[in-house]
Amino acid sequence: MCLAIPVRVDSIEENTALIEFGGVRRPVDLRLLENVQVGDYVLVHAGFAIQRLDEEEARKTLELFREISGERS
Repeated sequence: MCLAIPVRVDSIEENTALIEFGGVRRPVDLRLLENVQVGDYVLVHAGFAIQRLDEEEARKTLELFREISGERS
């Protein structure tokens, strides 16, 4: 089973974005998508951004993850 996580792009340098998820900052490869901008939400799988999401869809998905994990907003 594969899982892609929606994250917000915090910064970009060349083909790499810096994102934060669960308090952990990580680099993400952007070479599979065009024109990703700081502030965009992307789905990340195995270190690659694989799809751009609108903010509302990303927030709904993140809220579902929080509910599943039992974390409170």
